[in-house]
Amino acid sequence: MDKDSRIFVAGGAGMVGSATIRRLKDSGYSNIVSNCYKKRPAENPGVSFHELDLRRQAEVEAFFAGHRPEFVFLCAAKVGGILANSTYKAEFIYDNMMIAANVIEASFRTGVKKLLNLGSSCIYPKFAPQPMKEEHLLTGVLEPTNEAYAIAKISAIKLCRFYNEQYGTNFISLMPTNLYGQNDNFNLFSSHVLPALIRKIHLARLLKGKRFDLIRDDFLRNMDMELDGADGARIVISKDTAEDDLLRALNGLGIGRDQKGDVVVRVWGSGNPRREFLHVDDLAAASVFLMERRDSKEIGEFVNIGTGVDLTINELVAIIKGVVGFDGIIENDLSKPDGTPRKLLDVARIKALGWSQSIPLERGIRDVYAWYTGGAKEISGQ
Repeated sequence: MDKDSRIFVAGGAGMVGSATIRRLKDSGYSNIVSNCYKKRPAENPGVSFHELDLRRQAEVEAFFAGHRPEFVFLCAAKVGGILANSTYKAEFIYDNMMIAANVIEASFRTGVKKLLNLGSSCIYPKFAPQPMKEEHLLTGVLEPTNEAYAIAKISAIKLCRFYNEQYGTNFISLMPTNLYGQNDNFNLFSSHVLPALIRKIHLARLLKGKRFDLIRDDFLRNMDMELDGADGARIVISKDTAEDDLLRALNGLGIGRDQKGDVVVRVWGSGNPRREFLHVDDLAAASVFLMERRDSKEIGEFVNIGTGVDLTINELVAIIKGVVGFDGIIENDLSKPDGTPRKLLDVARIKALGWSQSIPLERGIRDVYAWYTGGAKEISGQ
């Protein structure tokens, strides 16, 4: 890529897309265009954003015909945790398949020089050997709780591979491990495990400090306008919501007090599954590195992007407790699913290509927590 190459970052309003744009700008690239769906983001000034629904083929074709990007970062996706994946299976497979098919086909039709497709480690079988190597793809059954999303991402990998084989395109695919970072989704009904835990433990800290004003602000900031209490009754959140109703809303989210008055956070599952986490800025660095220096023939069908190190969910909780400053009680809710027992990527191939991660997990979590609480008042003395 030249510094003035026309670059399209699909999904630039999301966590991965915004991090990719920041990395590109920091690397000296200036001719960047992106898309958003309905609402244009306030950050990344100087980037041209267009309201474009990537699920609509006609819109995508018109956009590519008009802007003629030379390089494409396919960062757009519908994402979520176990609850969202299990609840909205149709949307997860349809939206992600349409996004990938439309962008990849339009890239081929308009002569894009190189496309980078971002997937997910959930593409691997539920009981894949650990750590998971690229050749383990499609060697076993998928995890049921994210099967729809995984099938869509596998389809995108195969699209890139078959376009390369049939048409000689230079489309590459990256499969990152679990991501976290600035602009992550903290909605407790659709987020991934790490941001969900950060927010739940943050709310528990506020409850311990009896800061109902900040709890109310947190709900409103995250657009939690209606929540269900533990009894199933609907609670409307506003600037006037009473403390008792806030307590009921917290209880519905698995945050409350025990009979002794100690603050308790209930965490889904046994806490024993092992997960690997990569800061989104590291993924952005890997993406730009590979777009600049490596082609599809060097990478192969796809390449894993991760740290090569994992930990249990309970170990992750302990780190987050320390970062947040919460000394209350954690309980494991065994009525909730664990998901895949372990998801650790083999990162030998990406290291051989010349890249490795640089942001340690605890430092990354501290950065994310500082970003999340940046607009809120802190609890003095806590």
